[in-house]
Amino acid sequence: MEATSLKLDGYSEAPRHVAIIMDGNGRWARARGLPRTSGHKQGAETLRETVKNAIRLNISYLTLYGFSSENWQRPAEEVNDLMGLLTFYLKREVAELDQQGVCFKVIGDRSRLGKNIEKLIHQAEHRTRNNSRLTLTIALSYGARDEIIMAARQLAEQVENGALSAADINEDTFSNALYTYDIPDPDLLIRTSGEMRLSNFMLWQLAYSEFVFTETLWPDFSYDDLKKAIEIYHGRDRRYGVAR
Repeated sequence: MEATSLKLDGYSEAPRHVAIIMDGNGRWARARGLPRTSGHKQGAETLRETVKNAIRLNISYLTLYGFSSENWQRPAEEVNDLMGLLTFYLKREVAELDQQGVCFKVIGDRSRLGKNIEKLIHQAEHRTRNNSRLTLTIALSYGARDEIIMAARQLAEQVENGALSAADINEDTFSNALYTYDIPDPDLLIRTSGEMRLSNFMLWQLAYSEFVFTETLWPDFSYDDLKKAIEIYHGRDRRYGVAR
């Protein structure tokens, strides 16, 4: 698949890092009289296409909110279905991701996902670790507040054992203690389905990101939706708090 240059639309380049809160699977299924599982399955297909579209648009980093720490509170049957779908995705898609030059990563509390899924994630990350066309990060069993607490605890332990001085803790040292220490902060956050909240997603990393909210339900999210969000992003004046 050839990359599409946004220069054709008057823009010099795509945002380096796009993050997406994938929302609306349940509503998509309900509107069609289908079980929620059908919405999650279609959402997984949309994920596959979105990865291809990100490559097509020359995006370097794509982070997707797949399963939050709060999602564990959903009915057990739905959680089991989601874990089964995740297992299927990890088994089926890794070879194609590798062929596409995608580096696959997972952020979140893996210990709750189960040994089998942990193993599949490790294998996928190891297999694709040297790829550089796109870094695809999936947030699984992820909560931003938990991540921030984890980072604070880690830094406190380093101060306690003398490996770090409290005076040396700054934005960089804190960022380096987060799950996302090796990827840049998102330039653009997209949330589908019309909801306008972060839902405990990347609270630290999104401090200066542009937000685009779309009414499109995730299973219907298309290349045109992604491209439109990027066009909106390019229409913003990103001042980072500096008046001009």
